[in-house]
Amino acid sequence: MSERKFFVGGNWKMNGNKQSINGIADFLKAGPLDPNTEVVVSPPACYLEYTRQILDSKIGVAAQNCYKVASGAFTGDISANMIKDLGCEWVILGHSERRNVFGESDQLIGEKTKYALSQGLKVIACIGEKLEEREAGKTEEAVFRQTQALIDNISADQWSSVVLAYEPVWAIGTGKTASPEQAQEVHEKLRAWLAEKVSKDVAAQVRIIYGGSVNAGNCKDLGAKTDIDGFLVGGASLKPDFVQIVNARQK
Repeated sequence: MSERKFFVGGNWKMNGNKQSINGIADFLKAGPLDPNTEVVVSPPACYLEYTRQILDSKIGVAAQNCYKVASGAFTGDISANMIKDLGCEWVILGHSERRNVFGESDQLIGEKTKYALSQGLKVIACIGEKLEEREAGKTEEAVFRQTQALIDNISADQWSSVVLAYEPVWAIGTGKTASPEQAQEVHEKLRAWLAEKVSKDVAAQVRIIYGGSVNAGNCKDLGAKTDIDGFLVGGASLKPDFVQIVNARQK
């Protein structure tokens, strides 16, 4: 396996309350969690501070989104600076639901990434094709286009603060999962493309994680693939099964 540290993120989406977050904290505490896996969870914005306060400091906390400037007349949004002020160090940007439900463009996601990194936040940047793009043979075209908008906004010394999350839209919340071979193929091609577009060093070091109906049943097979460096987990991150996913690389 590579020297890239395995990474498992839990995207809670618009779910939960203090009681259920307490339950998640309990099963994470009980674990045990593989010490060789970096774990980051992402609660709704209103629970960021509460989650940060009750979780072990070894577990990172991410916001699910933020805007591209420090402050201003942007009702309902939050800034990178606010996330940091709450003691959190990560943000998810470009999730398919932000792209396809809320209409965020590649350019906007790139601009958000640039600002978040400039403020010292680490970014889980999401990319992935829709079903019609995959069926039309345009998976690479879609993934490379979305990634190029990120590359244009990330300086050479910032890549250590970026995790790329490949999430085929057709596999998110549908119960359909890209097979380990399908996921590995995209990860491998993306890494080769990054070597060409950015540098061989960045391509070798950046973690590319998979998201799309990951669960306790399929995580070991996915995690065994050379270019899959972890997962971004949706619904399963709300359940005790999340511990098994964190431990996917353990023998």
